[in-house]
Amino acid sequence: MTADIDFTAFFDATPSPYLMLDTDLVIRYVNTAYLQTTGLTRDQLIGKYFFDALPENPASSEDTQQNLKASLRRVLDTGKPDTLVLQRYDIPVLHQPGWFEERWWSEIHTPIPGPDGEVKWIVQRAEDVTAFVHSRRARQLTEEFTEREKGMAAELYARAHELHRLNEELREAHARERQVAVALQEAMLSAPDLDRHTGNIAVRYLPATTSLNVCGDWYDVVDLPPDRYAAAVGDVVGHGLHAAAAMGMLRSALSAAIRALPSPAQALEVLGLYARSLDGATAATAVKVLIDTRSRLIIYSSAGHPPPVLLHSDGTCELLDQATDPPLGARPHHVPRPQAGLSYTRGDTLVMYTDGLIERRDEDIDASLERLTTALAKDTTLAPDQLADALLARLDVAGGAADDIALIVIRL
Repeated sequence: MTADIDFTAFFDATPSPYLMLDTDLVIRYVNTAYLQTTGLTRDQLIGKYFFDALPENPASSEDTQQNLKASLRRVLDTGKPDTLVLQRYDIPVLHQPGWFEERWWSEIHTPIPGPDGEVKWIVQRAEDVTAFVHSRRARQLTEEFTEREKGMAAELYARAHELHRLNEELREAHARERQVAVALQEAMLSAPDLDRHTGNIAVRYLPATTSLNVCGDWYDVVDLPPDRYAAAVGDVVGHGLHAAAAMGMLRSALSAAIRALPSPAQALEVLGLYARSLDGATAATAVKVLIDTRSRLIIYSSAGHPPPVLLHSDGTCELLDQATDPPLGARPHHVPRPQAGLSYTRGDTLVMYTDGLIERRDEDIDASLERLTTALAKDTTLAPDQLADALLARLDVAGGAADDIALIVIRL
């Protein structure tokens, strides 16, 4: 049952100061507590660029405006909340141009996404902690506290600033690692055999929109002359450079295995044995298909991976889910993997993907698969490249998702 809530009345009633900014940092809403805290009016704030309505005190010794701008920019870039634990930002004195009142704040900036998932608004909760900073409790640091207590308080204050600096460095390090990992991933995903299938096979790789789970997904296409070829997609648990490296080794091993053992099940058996000796590869998933163009048969085997979909020209779909086994390295002892076959008609389309394409939080996998097949049924006549783009758009992941996405679309 959905409650009928007037959120404007809610925010106006709350004692905490709130304002809302758009992505240009223009103030679009302020609650009553914010007006009372700052002493400003709605006309002085609404519709104004934040740093015009609340300019920095030129006499401030710290670059407070820069800290505040950096926090807001992080929210826009990452889509995640950002906190300024203790920040001085003086407020202009009403009716006294050029005068400022010293203020200390504890601020939380929270993003609100729009229908497309991108940040549309930023909510700022700004608690005025000036009274505490100037309180008797704070003055006790120099009046009543023992030397040990004063040292501990000073240490905590210094560590707070140090933590802020280290957080900044950590954000930068994560961003650099992500760039390197994505570049490594894209380099390793080059598949020379794809050139022989131009127009018939489309591939896509979309890194995660956050650092989580980035660079563990992969795809591969291998020619097996004269009239067969194989395709695979896989997903390594983890993120960053470590996941990218494990992905590259698993991909190469499976590519070699299918050339020596042109049986998807046997190739995955070899890969599973290899995964046990490879740090970070345990619990990785993969699905391998062998396409025989002479007999028009798809032979496949899956190691804990979401099932590929065979899209027929009449819009019906079949899931390749009859040969599914646990992920790589999951079993303590070797057990032969299952294998199944499915015939196809010329003009059918095979779609292989990783779970980032379909899985959604709090959604059953069956519902996710139904959403996938429904989206595919709407675009049976599109060429593979167009179908790949249309599918990403229909599933609302064209701009990326919380997890990596690897996708292969094959016109049979």
